[in-house]
Amino acid sequence: MIYLDNAATTKTAPEVVEAMLPYFTELYGNPSSIYDLAAGSKKAITAGREIIANAIGADINEIYFTAGGSEADNWALVATAEAYAEKGKHIITSKIEHHAILHTCEYLAKRGYEITYLNVDESGVVRLDELEKAIRDDTILISIMFANNEIGTIQPIKEIGEIAKKHGILFHTDAVQAFGQLPINVDEFHIDMMSASGHKLNGPKGIGFCYIRKGLKIRSFIHGGAQERSRRAGTENVPGIVGFGKAVERALSMMTEKARREMELRDYLIDRMLTEIPYTRLNGGRTNRLPNNANFSFEFIEGESLLIMLDMEGICGSSGSACTSGSLDPSHVLLAIGLRHEIAHGSLRLTLSEENTKEEMDIVVDKVKAIVEKLRNMSPLYEDFVKKAGKEI
Repeated sequence: MIYLDNAATTKTAPEVVEAMLPYFTELYGNPSSIYDLAAGSKKAITAGREIIANAIGADINEIYFTAGGSEADNWALVATAEAYAEKGKHIITSKIEHHAILHTCEYLAKRGYEITYLNVDESGVVRLDELEKAIRDDTILISIMFANNEIGTIQPIKEIGEIAKKHGILFHTDAVQAFGQLPINVDEFHIDMMSASGHKLNGPKGIGFCYIRKGLKIRSFIHGGAQERSRRAGTENVPGIVGFGKAVERALSMMTEKARREMELRDYLIDRMLTEIPYTRLNGGRTNRLPNNANFSFEFIEGESLLIMLDMEGICGSSGSACTSGSLDPSHVLLAIGLRHEIAHGSLRLTLSEENTKEEMDIVVDKVKAIVEKLRNMSPLYEDFVKKAGKEI
């Protein structure tokens, strides 16, 4: 198997699993209890929180553990909307956000909040002048993702943070794809809230965090016990927190070398795809993208057919976000950067890891070439195109 869907989820690293195991069978105490067995769990949570806080230049008390990135996104938007409703009910986001943001915005819109969805340029970057123009007296929050989960585009987060700070508006970023791949410092980027998830950086599923800057009057999201300083009730996922902390340590230790190697393979993959398969385009900018992301559109084919045939060859990829894999609609991200529906339907996202090799990239390109050619030869649209162009299939 060649696994190239690391934006959907990553393999939990062996050292992460090893670090977690004792907290299932030996140090299994509830952190809220007062006996010694519980103290070990409480200490492990503190250690994990400290690792993550240090990774983004935050204070340990600004890290709140969640069940993942989607929960953290929901918390940041809904709690901010509720807490600052007296100031205003206007929120700014972009058209290419993850559905955890977009659907939460839809939820808030039904409850009287007004949402401005910013356009992006053809590579998926938010226009800063459009952001400035969208700001109003009643704007309470700007939420722009750090890096896009489908096309890998990295946003000008520092500049967005500076604009938000200048206008006295809270700034949240969904950093689920970026955390562990790119250096992040919440003070340098003027980030007030940030979401991340463990399973995107070789950690376990079911654990994430929401960074909330000290002093913000963000309310509780889950009500019950006094966990997470009374802001997020529920017995903590101790093994998950331990694994998340270990995964963050691992990611930071190898970030530079991992990014260099992935970019080298990514660019090789892109070059071969664009050179050898006609009527193919790269979605997103050539350089301003996550180190491991390559997203292509192939004209005259359906992406779902391509994925199924790649799977039969033992190659795992996607046509976009795993959260929308059951949808028949084309990617909202690809439409937002200007692709026509029929081209957006023929997309393929390949996201690498440090385990992938150049030999695998060659296999993938060769298989994609053969499959695209086969699918096009079955396509009436391609046949008509060829006839009009005066060529033979």
